[in-house]
Amino acid sequence: MLTKKEQRLRRARQTRIRIAMQGVYRLTVNRTNLHIYASVISGDGSKVLATASTAEAEVRTALGGSGKGGNVAAAQIIGKRLAEKAMAVGVEKVAFDRAGFAYHGRVKALADAAREAGLQF
Repeated sequence: MLTKKEQRLRRARQTRIRIAMQGVYRLTVNRTNLHIYASVISGDGSKVLATASTAEAEVRTALGGSGKGGNVAAAQIIGKRLAEKAMAVGVEKVAFDRAGFAYHGRVKALADAAREAGLQF
């Protein structure tokens, strides 16, 4: 029987195969209890073009003294920040890779914020 993490990684592998066949930029999300991380990766997977996470010092100060990165408000900040960084590099269209996480809560908030900031997916 597969563990919860192995099940998530199995789901993620299927998505990544599908995105790799398309050969487009990939917006990937990783979520932990304390933080949320997002990256834009090139179509062939060789380069990370933009990253944003709640572990960054600037983001932690924006979240207030507590620096809580495990909530929807933090995910929205990361989505907006990542979209701005990606647009600055010249990336406008991406494929959303939720890495096997459910499209709900923080993952959905990050995606919606990135869309509002101008990324298309």
